[in-house]
Amino acid sequence: MRLVVAGSPAAAVPSLTTLAASEHEIVRVITRPATPQGRKRLLTPTPVALEAQRLGVPVLEARRLGEIEHELHPLSVDLGVIVAYGALVRPPLLSWPRLGWINLHFSLLPRWRGAAPVQHAIIAGDSETGATVFQLTEGLDEGDWYARLVTPIGAQRTAGSLLDELSRTGAALVSEVVDALAAGTANARPQRGVVTLAPKLTRDDAAVRWAEPVEAVYARVRGVTPEPGAFTRWGDQVIKIHEAAIARDTAPIPAGTMLRAAGRVLVGTATRPLELLRVQPAGKQPMSAADWARGLPVDSEPVFA
Repeated sequence: MRLVVAGSPAAAVPSLTTLAASEHEIVRVITRPATPQGRKRLLTPTPVALEAQRLGVPVLEARRLGEIEHELHPLSVDLGVIVAYGALVRPPLLSWPRLGWINLHFSLLPRWRGAAPVQHAIIAGDSETGATVFQLTEGLDEGDWYARLVTPIGAQRTAGSLLDELSRTGAALVSEVVDALAAGTANARPQRGVVTLAPKLTRDDAAVRWAEPVEAVYARVRGVTPEPGAFTRWGDQVIKIHEAAIARDTAPIPAGTMLRAAGRVLVGTATRPLELLRVQPAGKQPMSAADWARGLPVDSEPVFA
């Protein structure tokens, strides 16, 4: 079949690479425009754009598909494939490919419809998540699904590591569905179950709530790592938390209070303490929490907020 693939972040690259290696032809790749990145604010293409260039596939950049509608309609396309493109597909482009569009979504739909399904699944304490390939409709992630896979989340996975795994396993899943659609053997089923929403995370979502049980605190830290990144406040300073763990065999500490003990940095929660392993004070590079704590005044008793 002749395909159009729309995607932007690194999580969409494995799907593009897998489809490019298949018997199908990718006639265009659609991605978000290049944006300023890094301290020097250099204009940088999306990871999908860079991979498409490596593959020699023509790239169209657009914030919304409507911006390039005049370039798409003349193309003869059998199927559109979307993986984390970052914008909705609306009529008439929704029905422009002969078979419409399919979407690879990183959740077990209808749980966690929206922009940040992996992050919300971890923050909520879900034991498993997965990926679903479904038929795109006007509603938010509401279409009938063709295939899915289930993945245990585990007790220590971050959103970044889990999304990396799902992007690779999901690439194989979307390729199987494309093959089935080409062969006429694909079977779509309606979504069933309780709908939950996964909106894009804000900075407030990344603020640690020390008054919660340690499992919830740890889940939030993992769910917002690497983006937008967990943080807490100590006085007027913002401290980013890059890595932490649930402390074992330790006595409770008042919520938000830090204890330095035997080279460990412990912070109290509503239940057991959380051990800080790697942090980043404002204006500094990431460092071990123990090194950071050693640089504090001996008589200081920080309380985080």
